Amino acid sequence: MAGKLTTHVLDTAQGCPARDLAIELWSITPETNEKTLLKTTRTNQDGRTDSPLIEGELQQGIYELVFHVGEYFNHHLKDLPNPLFLDKIPIRFGIANPQAHYHVPLLTSPWSYSTYRGS
Repeated sequence: MAGKLTTHVLDTAQGCPARDLAIELWSITPETNEKTLLKTTRTNQDGRTDSPLIEGELQQGIYELVFHVGEYFNHHLKDLPNPLFLDKIPIRFGIANPQAHYHVPLLTSPWSYSTYRGS
């Protein structure tokens, strides 16, 4: 079975999927902390990407997803403080088994977020 990496974003302030939210996927070199941009994408109407972030070419290592929540909430909510409490949310995680499915969801509001390894 070929591994894959997926994500989705839920807007907990409005109780809906976060549509049209920008996401960056980076690989991290642990020894130097050097970052390499692998992909940029945006979420669809369901708060998911149209295709997996990586499929079939998943490699063991350290990755980081950067979710551009500030841009999203500035577009969808009024009267937010300046500067925003949360702007870009980085989630750094490890891939130990490149044959597995790694799902990294984000539940977020302008003031909080949580994540977990989903299925």
